[in-house]
Amino acid sequence: MNYIIGAFKPPCTISITFADGKTRKKASVKKDNGQTAMVPLFESKENIVGEVIIEPMHGKKVEHNGVKIELLGQIELYFDRGNFYDFTSLVRELDIPGDLYERKTYPFEFSTVEMPYESYNGINVRLRYILKVTINRNYVSNIVEYQEFCVRNYTPLPTINNSIKMEVGIEDCLHIEFEYSKSKYHLKDVIIGKIYFLLVRIKIKNMELEIRRRESTGSGPNTYVETETLAKFELMDGAPVRGESIPTRLFLSPYELTPTYRNINNKFSVKYYLNLVLVDEEDRRYFKQQEVTIYRLQEES
Repeated sequence: MNYIIGAFKPPCTISITFADGKTRKKASVKKDNGQTAMVPLFESKENIVGEVIIEPMHGKKVEHNGVKIELLGQIELYFDRGNFYDFTSLVRELDIPGDLYERKTYPFEFSTVEMPYESYNGINVRLRYILKVTINRNYVSNIVEYQEFCVRNYTPLPTINNSIKMEVGIEDCLHIEFEYSKSKYHLKDVIIGKIYFLLVRIKIKNMELEIRRRESTGSGPNTYVETETLAKFELMDGAPVRGESIPTRLFLSPYELTPTYRNINNKFSVKYYLNLVLVDEEDRRYFKQQEVTIYRLQEES
C-alpha cells in the first residue's frame, strides 16, 4: 500500500521565498480552507524579487521540460468558483529542459510591477496575487507550487472634499437636515456631522447611524448584490424637539473597512453608505442613505 501512496508523491519539493521576506510588512489573507495566513505586503510598481529552491527527493531524478515562474493577478467570482480571470500575467523562464539530481536555486525578479487593484476577499468575490512555479513534465502531471502575497495601494489626500447635506422629510410630520463635514474618508478617519430637527410632529423613539458596505459582482442577469451593516451607532435615545441639533462623531478605525472599489476589471464593485435610521414609537423605520468614498491614506512611518 505504501508503494502506491509513494507513486503519487511529487519527486521534489519547491519553495518560493522573497528576498526581503523577513523585514517586509505582512498582511493576513484568508486561505481556501478558511484559515488566515500572514503573507508579504506590496504596493503597485514595486520590485518583486526572491528565489525558488527545487530539491529532489533523496535518490530521485526529476526529468522536466523547463521550469517557469509566473506572477498572476486574479479575480475569482464565487458563482463561477475555480475559474480565475487573470488581469496581470508575467512570466520568467527559470530553466531549460533537462534533469535535476540535486537541490537547485533559481533567483527571480519582476521589476516595477503594475498591480492596479488591491487584494480583496469578499462575500462573492476575491482578488488575489500569486507567484506560481511550474515544472513542466512529459507524460506525467506538472509539479506546481503557489505563494500568495498581498497588495495595498495608497491615495493622497483628495484636493476637493465637499461636505454632504441631506434632508429627510415626511410631509407636515417631520423635517430633518443633516450635514457631514466631507464626502471622502480614509480608513482611520472620523465622520463628523450635525443633525438639525426643523419640524417634529411624530414621536421619534431613537435614531442610529449605520455604515453599510455593498458588494456587487457579475453583470446583467448574473449580478449579485450583498449588503452588510458594519457598524451601528446610536445618535439619540428619546424624543427630539423642534430646533434641536445633535452632533455626530463616528470613528472608522475600529471597523474592518476596505477602500471603495469601482468596477474593478468589469467584475465587481465595493461601495460604502452612511444610513440614517429613525424609529418612531410605533416602530416604523425611516431611512436616508448617502454614499461616501473610502480610501487608503499612506500611513505615517
